[in-house]
Amino acid sequence: MVSVNPHPRAVLPWASVASGLVALMLSAMPQPGAAQALMVPVVAVGGAGAAAGFEFEGTLEPQQQSVIAAQVSGVLRQLAVKAGDRVKAGQLLARIDERELAAGLAAGDAGVAQAQAALAQARQNAQRTRELRAQGFVSAAALDTAQAQLDAAQAALAAAQAGRQQAAVARGFTAITAPFDGVVRATHAEAGELAVPGRPLLTLYAPGRLRASVMLPLSRAEAARSAREVQVLLPDGRALVPLRRTELPGADATSQTVEWRLDLAATADPLLPGLPVRVRFAGAPAAPGAAPTPLTVPVAAVLRRGELTAVYAAAEGRFVLKAVRTGTPVGGQVPVLAGLKAGERVAADAVKAGLAGAVPAPAAAN
Repeated sequence: MVSVNPHPRAVLPWASVASGLVALMLSAMPQPGAAQALMVPVVAVGGAGAAAGFEFEGTLEPQQQSVIAAQVSGVLRQLAVKAGDRVKAGQLLARIDERELAAGLAAGDAGVAQAQAALAQARQNAQRTRELRAQGFVSAAALDTAQAQLDAAQAALAAAQAGRQQAAVARGFTAITAPFDGVVRATHAEAGELAVPGRPLLTLYAPGRLRASVMLPLSRAEAARSAREVQVLLPDGRALVPLRRTELPGADATSQTVEWRLDLAATADPLLPGLPVRVRFAGAPAAPGAAPTPLTVPVAAVLRRGELTAVYAAAEGRFVLKAVRTGTPVGGQVPVLAGLKAGERVAADAVKAGLAGAVPAPAAAN
């Protein structure tokens, strides 16, 4: 018996939809041999404008800071302060065991007393010899000998007094006091450890008097000197104008940099040493004969993998990885100190340029 579908036309719409979906899926699937290249925009390497200014990273440091070290040997009996404590000039910071130095001072006192007694005896002997010489009972040689003994006794007393004073000064070094009002930045020893001359015990700095220290490449030194304004940019967005700029006279032979120190005025909320800042040299005109400003590329164009810093340069329709040496990024641009020439074209996105099939986009497409 043959069964008949009571609704023959209802099958046709569903069949049509299914065939359409299959066609769409087939058209969306990649066809063999039709691999498409990944077009990556490229940018030309250009120079940074000197008049716009430039920025470099710096660090806040105290204008007055001292590393307090031991001046005598002995066990550190007491460390009276800890990091962060505020101290006054003359306040006790640490104490070294003074028993050995006290014994040396006592020996110095005994040596002075002995020398004084010897001097008194020599003085009496010299006086008697003069009287006997005046009466003709002793020779002139005897008088000379007595006078020499008196001079030696006087010198021995002076030496004993100097030794005693030295022992007293050394004993005074066992009590270490603050040389100025300040804040303990760090401690470098603990009670019970052996202190030796020159060993740091703690670091003390004067709060409220800070400066920004920044290392500038020699290629930017002339532009920094001619900058119309220098600002220290704090992490919270504040911009401070330094009271005084100091360029140290020497340059670092290894990094080819020169240090600038920018003294800052005291602020309402004290700043902390070690705070990272940015130093902006604004409005630096290009001086005649000055070294050219570094080339720049976008931040995204630089690839950093471990110790490798590189860009993808466009060459003959493909990308070539080139190692470069860069500076501190400023405003979305990275100074290129070595590895590229002005006018070279590099991938604007180094990550995309490293993918398989990536090629430079035509100039018209940029």
